[in-house]
Amino acid sequence: MAAIQRQRLLERFLEYVRIDTTANDATNEYPSSPGQRELGALLARQLTACGLEDVEHDPYGLVYATIPATVPHEVPTIAFNAHLDTSPETTGKNVQPQVIENYAGGDIPLPGHPEKIIRVAENPELDKMHGHTLITSDGTTLLGADDKAGVAIMMELAQHLMEHPEIEHGRIRLLFTCDEEIGRGTQHVDLTKLGAVVGYTLDGAGAGDIDVETFSADLATVTLRGINIHPSIAKGRMVNAVRAAGEFAARIPRDTLAPEVTSGREGFLHPYSISGGVAEVTLKVLLRAFDTRELAVQAESLRDIARDVERLFPGLSIDVAVTPQYRNLGDGLAREPRAVRYAQRAHERLGRTARLTIVRGGTDGSLLTEKGLPCPNLSCGQYNLHSPLEWASLDEMVQALEVVLELIQVWARPDETAAPAV
Repeated sequence: MAAIQRQRLLERFLEYVRIDTTANDATNEYPSSPGQRELGALLARQLTACGLEDVEHDPYGLVYATIPATVPHEVPTIAFNAHLDTSPETTGKNVQPQVIENYAGGDIPLPGHPEKIIRVAENPELDKMHGHTLITSDGTTLLGADDKAGVAIMMELAQHLMEHPEIEHGRIRLLFTCDEEIGRGTQHVDLTKLGAVVGYTLDGAGAGDIDVETFSADLATVTLRGINIHPSIAKGRMVNAVRAAGEFAARIPRDTLAPEVTSGREGFLHPYSISGGVAEVTLKVLLRAFDTRELAVQAESLRDIARDVERLFPGLSIDVAVTPQYRNLGDGLAREPRAVRYAQRAHERLGRTARLTIVRGGTDGSLLTEKGLPCPNLSCGQYNLHSPLEWASLDEMVQALEVVLELIQVWARPDETAAPAV
């Protein structure tokens, strides 16, 4: 089997991260930023040049493509997905990647921002990276490995398979989505057009993990309406929504249900955005729990707080509107047990042991699974997501591609236990 072209994979990744695809939740447009269309158009051209079938860059900026089967027998169609956008939490404009060949250990200073240092003490994974090729930003932006590592892996998968038709696999569908970071990634995905039995998102941290559960998630929009009047004549008349919002936020548990103090399977309430003035304030709160039923309990606790704060501020009204965001990936994976079992087998064929892991967040896979396409998440070498201290390992991206190459062969001949083919 021909070796994976590491340098070509790296060059793809560096090309993609330099395109600003920062998601923008302040607009209702889809995609929410022009760079996502720019990157999608580039991918469509590259996929067409590789000889893929059914390449489509649709009106919503989504990219679909087909890698044709190389076996004569019937094999279920599987799909791979990555998202084009990057997090709005840190800018993705003018990314200047730093490539560190043969990492020798130690802290990593970022050249564009002397105060920004990726420290081993805060990144113990670096102790396992000696000899790897690492990629960082210059410290003034994020890197964009979330999820351009996944994008690059899928694109290299496509070219590798088209160059090596001797690799046995069924029909493979590729799907690149937009605006995953702001919860809209699957809004316009046509599962009938995708036509797959299972999917795999390439959007995971590290190496060797298969994410089989995510949080279930809702968004609470808390609107506090007061009464504004000139401060000079406010006595007995003004109801200050800003003060009330402060009281409301202070009553959300900080010692038990905050992301700062929870881990593992513990859920949380996370107030993350506040805006407005004396007359009206909007507070946004994330609701997160692995047990979907717990979301209703969390929402009712916010309504209890609202009633208490209304009593403290006569004349104030508070509305708590809860919007579903996504549901636990594990709730839907049981419908197609092969999705996880075959991914585990792919690791085994490479002499590796996969870890079945949970994600304290969500992926497009959560929403695709809820829509009816079972879709676990696979690792692709990302670390410190959404941060200017983000970094990635090219070696772990290569490992992810090796897993995917084995996985497609397991789906093609699931009853065989042949030695690894990559």
